[in-house]
Amino acid sequence: MRRPSIWSVFLVLLVFLPSAAAGSQPGTSLERKFQSALTQYESGHFAPAGAQLEALLREVPQSFEVHELLGLVYAAQSRDAEARKHLEAAVRLKPGSAAARTNLAANLARMGKLDLAEAEFRKAIKLEPRNFDANHNLGELYARSGKVAAAAPFFEQAQRIDPSSYDNGYDLALAYVLTGRLKDARQLVQDLLKTKNTAELHNLLAETEEKDGKFVSAANEYETAAHMDPSESNLFDWGSELLIHRTLGPAIEVFQHAIERYPNSPRLLIGLGMSLYSRGNYDEAVKSLLRAADLNPSDPGAYLFLSKAYDSSPSQADEVLERFRRFAKLQPRNPRASYYYAMSLWKGKRAEDPSLDMQQIESLLKQAIALNPKFAEAHLQLGNLYSDQSKYAEAIPEYARARELDPALGDVYYRMGQAYVHVGDKERAQEQFQIYQRVRAEHMAELDKQQADVRQFVYSAKDGPSAK
Repeated sequence: MRRPSIWSVFLVLLVFLPSAAAGSQPGTSLERKFQSALTQYESGHFAPAGAQLEALLREVPQSFEVHELLGLVYAAQSRDAEARKHLEAAVRLKPGSAAARTNLAANLARMGKLDLAEAEFRKAIKLEPRNFDANHNLGELYARSGKVAAAAPFFEQAQRIDPSSYDNGYDLALAYVLTGRLKDARQLVQDLLKTKNTAELHNLLAETEEKDGKFVSAANEYETAAHMDPSESNLFDWGSELLIHRTLGPAIEVFQHAIERYPNSPRLLIGLGMSLYSRGNYDEAVKSLLRAADLNPSDPGAYLFLSKAYDSSPSQADEVLERFRRFAKLQPRNPRASYYYAMSLWKGKRAEDPSLDMQQIESLLKQAIALNPKFAEAHLQLGNLYSDQSKYAEAIPEYARARELDPALGDVYYRMGQAYVHVGDKERAQEQFQIYQRVRAEHMAELDKQQADVRQFVYSAKDGPSAK
């Protein structure tokens, strides 16, 4: 899906310029110089246009038109600070020009001066309420700042002014989706499709249908988008939709074909790995996730699912262990990096292996807890480590802390009950076993938890950069 690039880049707009520079008469030398610079600008020859305008400005230093065009020339060259000086001069010379204020606002937005840009856009709209550019760009300014609800009314006004604008229509439809106005979004996208049938509109319609709980329609629209434009993003969205709703065979097929096109996409490889894991193809899942981890070793995305798949496929223990060791080295301040490394050491060798270093595992788990004292799973596993060494008195406080941090962590009650049995406190042990039975029945099944992890990955990956 084309995430709204127009929400992060403000396009400089060329205002209507009169036929002559201020203070000159048609046919004069000044007019000819100005028209020559304008022709160079419109042809994309910005450097000679700038040189001509700089010379002309020495002759007519109070010309609104020369300052305005020179500001646009500098903006086209990304010389935003120099552009600002001349665009501000133009506004001073013609404070009642909505177009001049819109150009200045666009320049300020490019420089990250969002408060100043907002003020100029609002002044432009006050001067000219039906100024399409001012309304559309103010909407983009709000959207860029994450204020999508505030953006929608300005996109709507721009849409009323120019219903034929594809970009504004797309932005408005996306704003509707993000603010939950799904009926409005669906209608607008369908209207846009009648005039311009694009993959990104089908993708946006798919997102609308997904949010509205219409999985079959969403999958069909994602498929249409991917066939029209088999980009990495469109293929990822299609495969992810199938994965989220556990249509695993087709999801695997989509991801496999996508990886043939984009073999260096970590998120496609993670998607394939999750699909294979969900279908029980654990060895193949691990291979796909290992490839993803190698493509982007510092990205935590692959490691969560690699740790899950590895539980069911220990045959590649050495390779998995090496990836977790590398991840811990690359991200020494990441508690999950230490946790995954500890668990891979422990699961990969287990107690019967004489080379198993229990102190190293304990140190890594404690490091994870030190980095994140609210890391419930790390407390649980540290308790399990102590229990495996018959250190039940040390295990119980770790279980208690894990239970406090995450009462829905069902295993903690069972393991805590076992620890109480070993220290001779049968009453407390029975109490923990009873809670375990209740929690296990009340809280989500493992499959539901797995699906929650899949959804979280998919939604975060959609917002991230796509691979080429």
